[in-house]
Amino acid sequence: MSRQPFNDLAAFEAVARLRSFTAAAAELGVSPSALSHKMRNLEERLGVRLLARTTRSVAPTDAGEALLARVRPALKQIEEGVDTLSDWRDSPAGTVRLTTFSWIASSLLSRRLPAFLAAYPDITVEVATDDGLTDIVAAGFDAGIRLSESVEKDMIAIRIGPPLRTLVVATPDYWDRHGRPAHPRDLQRHRCAGYRLPSSGRLMPWEFEKSGEALEVTISGPLVSNAWDLALETTRAGLAVGWHMEEDVAQDIAAGRLEPVLEDWCQPYPGAHLYHPSRRQMPPALRTLIDFLKR
Repeated sequence: MSRQPFNDLAAFEAVARLRSFTAAAAELGVSPSALSHKMRNLEERLGVRLLARTTRSVAPTDAGEALLARVRPALKQIEEGVDTLSDWRDSPAGTVRLTTFSWIASSLLSRRLPAFLAAYPDITVEVATDDGLTDIVAAGFDAGIRLSESVEKDMIAIRIGPPLRTLVVATPDYWDRHGRPAHPRDLQRHRCAGYRLPSSGRLMPWEFEKSGEALEVTISGPLVSNAWDLALETTRAGLAVGWHMEEDVAQDIAAGRLEPVLEDWCQPYPGAHLYHPSRRQMPPALRTLIDFLKR
């Protein structure tokens, strides 16, 4: 068959991108069983198996990946062509697909997105949290939000948040019992709450800088997790030293529940940046969101 219906190919792309019939069906507004039936019909018409299905997962086959490589750019061009019609509307419209990590979603975006959605009711923002480093092009996202050092070099990055600072904190009782470190390397003798990087699986080193000297400290302790809130509760309980965003512990410090140390080694660094691929025609909905977040 030389030509396939656009909606079948768009449905196949959604299943392959989300690796789930349930999630793809929700995005497309159909039932999972109807979507599964549509995909089987598409495979029968093409005479090629496009999706490998198990009871727990679905993923494109090699033939499916080859088809995706050809149809994704075309689907994106069609979507962008439709989006350009927003230039003739009274207000921008469309869908913006974002990926970011959980801390930015629960802090920066939770404070700013509601006002954006209220101001632009015809724009839908889809946010997927992933603490790994997502390839936004391969995964079908319009943009990502990360800290500046995590942004790929070939992306256009726009700063959308203030500088950030990470502090070393523990309860005053913990410091009284175990002593206060005079240098970051002293932390290696303390019980620290660690963070496991989803992207590499390695334990995140704690980073410090003072007078141009930068160093990383490998820590150990009673907890290793990829949940910042769990690490913070362990720190608040006096069981470990924590390394947390200043705004997350500001109230604890002001109330005397937590005490920072090594503040002269905890220097501010660039905050959140929205990044996206270089395009000659940016979708109006994405451009509107960028302009809003830059303010």
